[in-house]
Amino acid sequence: MKKKIKLKLLLVLLVLILLILAESNLFLIRALNPRELDDIHPDIACSKDYLKQADIIWVIPEFNGKKISDNETWCEEILELNKEIGLHGLTHGYLEFANETKEKEIKEAMDIFEDCFKFKPEMFKAPQLKISDENAEIIKEYNMTIVRKFNSITHKVYHCNDTGVFSNSFIKVF
Repeated sequence: MKKKIKLKLLLVLLVLILLILAESNLFLIRALNPRELDDIHPDIACSKDYLKQADIIWVIPEFNGKKISDNETWCEEILELNKEIGLHGLTHGYLEFANETKEKEIKEAMDIFEDCFKFKPEMFKAPQLKISDENAEIIKEYNMTIVRKFNSITHKVYHCNDTGVFSNSFIKVF
């Protein structure tokens, strides 16, 4: 009987140690991986500190009916940051790529992005990280890498308007 209790305690202790090691490794991975900033658009207020700290920025091509390509000065300012830039949906509508096929919208988003930055996007992140298999196939046909949910676990992902699941101050610590 005592052997069973000791074995169970040893197993619980081992599991706790593994969880602590996994958490510390995840903390280190998040600290070392590139920082990302979501929801970049001229009409969304964004902290200059977050813009400077980010390695990868995710741009919304059209927001509130305004295309990024209509603001040449903003496009130039973003390019001057010398960051990796990815495409973040079309209008950032709730689950806009989660259900029905959106080939026309994907093409439109890419065109707006290219008009602004003078190069084609190579990365795509769907709003709320929800994308249907059909839309994912379309994205792949345009030779874009799709960033999915796991990315938010292994990278520190901030939001311009600080509206993510976790606040930017929480993400900064963890």
